[in-house]
Amino acid sequence: MAVKHSPFDRFLLILNGLFLTVAVLLIVVPLVYVVVASFMDPTVLLNQGLSFRISDWSLEGYRKILSNPAMLRGFGNSVFYSAAFALVTVTVSVCAGYALSDSRLAGRKIFMTLFVITMFFGGGLIPTYLLVKQLGMLDTVWAIIIPGAVNVWNIILSRTFFKGVPNELREAANVDGATEAGIFFRIVLPLSKPIIFVLALYAFVGQWNSYFDAMIYLEDAKLHPLQLVLRSILIQNQAAPGMISDQLAMNELKRLSEMIKYSAIVISSLPLLVMYPFFQKYFEKGVMVGSLK
Repeated sequence: MAVKHSPFDRFLLILNGLFLTVAVLLIVVPLVYVVVASFMDPTVLLNQGLSFRISDWSLEGYRKILSNPAMLRGFGNSVFYSAAFALVTVTVSVCAGYALSDSRLAGRKIFMTLFVITMFFGGGLIPTYLLVKQLGMLDTVWAIIIPGAVNVWNIILSRTFFKGVPNELREAANVDGATEAGIFFRIVLPLSKPIIFVLALYAFVGQWNSYFDAMIYLEDAKLHPLQLVLRSILIQNQAAPGMISDQLAMNELKRLSEMIKYSAIVISSLPLLVMYPFFQKYFEKGVMVGSLK
């Protein structure tokens, strides 16, 4: 049966369609520009702009980046840091959220207040650096994984999600003689896939895009993540105009920098673009359920 819309409803539908179209274009156009520019000859890109002719395309930027031996090592480091960080922070968030969601926990309001305070007040960079140094984590993988593993916002999301789990399930399990650990691992945890995948995605993406902690805590270049490696490559291929007197050398350096810039963006974003479609079915449900109450 066809739905009849009033003139005002049709106006709102058209306005909504225009808004969504503009929003999609704002997202898609820069993405297409970066992807196409990464395959283009930088000389053509600088002189003429984007071109969809195959003759104007080149893989030189990708070859330049991938030929760097530090790239593969940095990529592997980033995968390890992101996966390990996601595993640790999700484990901490889920366990803390489950405990705080139980009304039988003595002092849970005090614990929650202490957690929330840390969202607004922190020690700062220098005290954090000194703490990491005194713990012997400088220039180790633990300096990247441990300091930010406890995320209060993720704990709040987990707690809110677990509050939505029916108490009847726990009571029935108690009647059957299940322990608290058995209830958590056999009943609650299998029902928590949406929030677990959402927290894992948040943690993985945040760690993947991070380079500041590695720049502060890691001196060994073999431990540098991909973002720091790409940053080093871009800096090496850039120079201030006053540093080079030869105009031809300056133009070549500018061409090389332009060639590498877009290829680096695509390479660093590719894993995340591949992950999102697989996490999407959990992402929408997890965000909505974890945000209620």
